[in-house]
Amino acid sequence: MFTTIGFIGCGNMGGALARAVRTAAPGAQLFFANRSAEKAEALARELGGTAADNETLARTCSLLVLGVKPQLMGQMLAGLAPVLAARSERVVLLTMAAGLTTQTIRDMAGGEYPVIRIMPNTPVSVGAGVVQLCSLGATREETRAVTALLSGAGLVDELEESLMDAATALSGCGPAFVDLFLEALSAGGAACGLPEDKALTYAVHTLLGAARLQQETGLPPAQLRQAVCSPGGATIQGVYALEQGELTQTVVRAVEAAYKRALELK
Repeated sequence: MFTTIGFIGCGNMGGALARAVRTAAPGAQLFFANRSAEKAEALARELGGTAADNETLARTCSLLVLGVKPQLMGQMLAGLAPVLAARSERVVLLTMAAGLTTQTIRDMAGGEYPVIRIMPNTPVSVGAGVVQLCSLGATREETRAVTALLSGAGLVDELEESLMDAATALSGCGPAFVDLFLEALSAGGAACGLPEDKALTYAVHTLLGAARLQQETGLPPAQLRQAVCSPGGATIQGVYALEQGELTQTVVRAVEAAYKRALELK
């Protein structure tokens, strides 16, 4: 459906999404613009696209991916408003700016444009991310087309916009929480005598395996945990130590703190 796709902002997240789009739509014309022209040119060479300026993308592309920081979005869209207003063809704006609603993006762009808002997390760079999606004024066909374009980035799930900040706190911030636990788990193995490299490898595969087991069985995490905790065994003693440290309450507080801060950033 979208044959000309422009990426304004070619940072880590913009580049990761561009790679996913190229995989999903090998025949699409991709355009790239960035404050640092070198980044746009490098991504264009990598993915077989064209480096240009913001105005060219706004004038040319049927899907415009806005990958700039939230604090820069207003100024950038204000500069593009006359170009967008002069278009005769329909253009869909795709934003990943945290804290900016679809209506805010519309207001910044100065027109009743269809806006699709996504919240990707860092694992999209390896095709294992989570991307929440909501929209304002986009057709079902346009929403489905964007979902298909992003499918190579990982799980793409449509969500009510009122829940996007909660999703940010969980899956957007969550990789950092998991990394912290991963550090601690591997450090525990090293403290028990494992070489540090092996401890980290075992910790990574343990997390991946536990997540995959839940995903494929569909069993509640509590039930899977209980299946490992034999009475008087080693696992139950470790779980007891985690409970003494209030692991569950601490993780809940971490997500709630991230959620509170996401609301403050609006």
